[in-house]
Amino acid sequence: MKHNQSKLCTTQIENFSVKVGELTILDNVDFTVHCGELTALIGPNGAGKSTLLKAILGEVKHAGKLNYFDAKGEHLRPIIGYVPQTLKFDATSPTTVLALFMACLTWRPVWLCSSKFIRGRVSKNLRRVKAEHLIDRRLGALSGGELQRILLALALDPLPDLLLLDEPISGVDKAGMRIFYELVAELKSVEDMAILLVSHDLDMIERFADKVILLNRRVLTIGKAREVFQSAEMREVFTKK
Repeated sequence: MKHNQSKLCTTQIENFSVKVGELTILDNVDFTVHCGELTALIGPNGAGKSTLLKAILGEVKHAGKLNYFDAKGEHLRPIIGYVPQTLKFDATSPTTVLALFMACLTWRPVWLCSSKFIRGRVSKNLRRVKAEHLIDRRLGALSGGELQRILLALALDPLPDLLLLDEPISGVDKAGMRIFYELVAELKSVEDMAILLVSHDLDMIERFADKVILLNRRVLTIGKAREVFQSAEMREVFTKK
């Protein structure tokens, strides 16, 4: 296990707010994500879910604090991994999975890197997501599900304290979705990782999430999937005309 004691590590999101001019995108969002748990973030379009992830990453200006405490209660700066909805690239490019990793994982020009060292490192990362056989595949030849597994592998180097997944299986077929979620569940248990997932797939959320947060600019309710899905807040948000 990555952490000393399961569920004792915590990432606290305290009073996160985002405004663009006079428009409030997020209003005092406050919750905690624990190690060894998958927390799903749901809500209608425009609720601020992706904006919240970008605020956690520090990519958008926001008010509020992010605090991370390890199993010993020490306040540290967390390592955060991020998987976007998709990767934009030229599908006709000869760029391979290995070349993508080399470009992302080292500041040195790829031709100056030890090919044996970097290949071993990439293979290790791909092994975590059961995609080692794709190391020499062209990016344009990957299926949607395979590409998302590659992006997941990239997000695991270095191994994060908090993994953010922003609708990572959008456009992926059912088989690819199942494989992806099973990999995420395995990471959660084996690495004792804290995972925050944005998704609209309520069936997969009910199956895999430990906790669900209903967001609509602010936190409306938090609980187990079934509790949130049957809540008055859920009915109100998704029956508005």
